[in-house]
Amino acid sequence: MDTENHSIVTEFIFMGITQDPQMQIIFFVVFLIVYLVNVVGNVGMIILIITDTQLHTPMYFFLCNLSFVDLGYSSAIAPRMLADFLTKHKVISFSSCATQFAFFVGFVDAECYVLAAMAYDRFVAICQPLHYSTLMSKRVCLVLILVAHTTLTFSLSYCGSNIINHFFCEIPPLLALSCSDTHISEILLFSLCGFIEFSTILIIFISYTFILVAIIRMRSAQGRLKAFSTCGSHLTGVTLFYGTVMFMYLRPTSSYSLDQDKWASVFYTIIIPMLNPLIYSLRNKDVKAAFKKLIQKNLNNNTK
Repeated sequence: MDTENHSIVTEFIFMGITQDPQMQIIFFVVFLIVYLVNVVGNVGMIILIITDTQLHTPMYFFLCNLSFVDLGYSSAIAPRMLADFLTKHKVISFSSCATQFAFFVGFVDAECYVLAAMAYDRFVAICQPLHYSTLMSKRVCLVLILVAHTTLTFSLSYCGSNIINHFFCEIPPLLALSCSDTHISEILLFSLCGFIEFSTILIIFISYTFILVAIIRMRSAQGRLKAFSTCGSHLTGVTLFYGTVMFMYLRPTSSYSLDQDKWASVFYTIIIPMLNPLIYSLRNKDVKAAFKKLIQKNLNNNTK
């Protein structure tokens, strides 16, 4: 595309979730509360798992990493979004936009792999309990966590409009603004996201297929109930996260509705990271017991 009559974009302007000043104040308060719950919940989960030696197992190692990842990708978005609710001009530089995007994508990709690693962990615990300590050694856990991913979205040229119809540097609105031919980028985006989604979902699906077979073969009803309870929280988190991400990325850009996608983005960037600590703690006896122990320890220290 000929760019002689266009100025090169050096900054972007967010349209945000709404242009209504009163609604912006309401959204600021609501999302501030959600983000604070998110931070307290995830930081609390990390501290609890690190400080309680009874939680130093592979399952809680992955849960600790999940809390870190949730905190990471929500913090790449939420503080900036909250600040923009209180400002009239929602301007972000090209480099800051690229940085925000890189952190967000890196943490989201990490979440996919952590969820897959958690599924594998549950498979080993239920289907290979006698070999659990060997198959889920510290080295194996570290290898499963240390997975990296890169992105090519900011190799595109932006030389026309710089108004992003969104509240952060998200892929679909950035592709819509580019004056480059985005066909190749869309194919790469679909392929990369598709590979990450498909590979991690395949791991989760295979793991839970073996888990389901193992549960069906259990003679004890109590054992089946315990196995289902162990996997229930993880399945809930997987369904919420993958369902939203697949809706956002694994469809052609012609079907995008940016106004609708904003709310889908709010759900998986702000709401899901807040829900995960609640999902994994409220249904987990070990976490609740560790939390009560920590509270009692603090109360005893204060009374001395």
